[in-house]
Amino acid sequence: MLFRSAAVVLSYSLLSLSNAQASDFRAAWVASVYNLNFPSRPGLSAGEQERQIAGIVETAKRAGLNALMVQVRPEGDALYRSELEPWSRFLTGVQGQSPGYDPLEVFLQEGSRYGVAIHAWINPYRAATNSGEARASTHEAYTLSGAVRRVGSSLWLDPGDPAVRKHVTAVVKDLLDRYAVAGVVLDDYFYPYPSRANPRGYFPDSNTYARYRSEGGTLSLDDWRRHNVDLLISELHETVKAVRPHALFGVSPFGIYTRGEPASVRVELDQYRDLYADPIKWIREGWVDYLSPQLYWRDLGPQSYSALLAWWRSPAVNPQGVPIYPSITLDKLGSWPSSEIAHQLTLERTIKPRGDGGFIIWNMGPLMSNRKGIAGVVERGAGNELAVGR
Repeated sequence: MLFRSAAVVLSYSLLSLSNAQASDFRAAWVASVYNLNFPSRPGLSAGEQERQIAGIVETAKRAGLNALMVQVRPEGDALYRSELEPWSRFLTGVQGQSPGYDPLEVFLQEGSRYGVAIHAWINPYRAATNSGEARASTHEAYTLSGAVRRVGSSLWLDPGDPAVRKHVTAVVKDLLDRYAVAGVVLDDYFYPYPSRANPRGYFPDSNTYARYRSEGGTLSLDDWRRHNVDLLISELHETVKAVRPHALFGVSPFGIYTRGEPASVRVELDQYRDLYADPIKWIREGWVDYLSPQLYWRDLGPQSYSALLAWWRSPAVNPQGVPIYPSITLDKLGSWPSSEIAHQLTLERTIKPRGDGGFIIWNMGPLMSNRKGIAGVVERGAGNELAVGR
């Protein structure tokens, strides 16, 4: 049982609703996996972690942002009190060990204080980034052991197992029932990315597929895998809207859809064929409130930012005008000038959306350190002024 004042719940619910209806979505990703953004390392005291949360939200507000996508489920675990999944090891260093406070609750309190909506970012299928790490007895590696597959050094839930969808849906329902988050967002991890340990087209689901075929299924392996992901997306959308109709449900897919779309872009990874994700179907079926394709390339290069953004926002691709909020990377500021980010923020406004406009910054780390003065660049871009970088 969580204890919050009625005033906090009411004020944050109103804040979430107003941000959900805002015409300019300005957000950033807050990653907990590998301690990328929060907490800065495992094992910090509750007070130190709470101060870090306050600093993240305040920095976002000063940079002109109105939302944060907080990773609360990086690997079948939780950065909040849950009876369904164990505490994340990224908090304390030990999975299942309480940090002594509720991080998501503090994010919500600080979000209410600064006028920043908090969205719950979850990874649906990744069960462990490192299969060698110790796991709590309540982790899905044990509770869903029949649905867990090893891929290289990681553990993955099999999207073709109905028990996986049931569990992930229950997690999302529980989150929305107990926390006044503004929405739920998934990232780009569906079937695993191809790698040396996971060749293109490979996933250890032969037994699951054989069971599907024995029960009368007729889809090809590739189509069946995409269908599995489609089922999860549609069921999560239904769950979000049933629990809280005004909460947003979004996905941040890989930035390139498939070969030849658009024709001017060089494709090195084809998410439709390699990750078995079909985000164009999701927007056409009305299963998402927005997409945030990860456009982590420079403009006018082989994977041109402007060409990709124009494609995602085009009437031919997106006839219903579902909002497209590009994810813009700050991680490449080591080699990029901040003027490239300024340029991309300007393009986001000039490549007119058919729905609402906005963007999501990847990630809070460079904003917190203000690398190359990027906080001011984002603030000017968020304020719809002409941003100039260094």
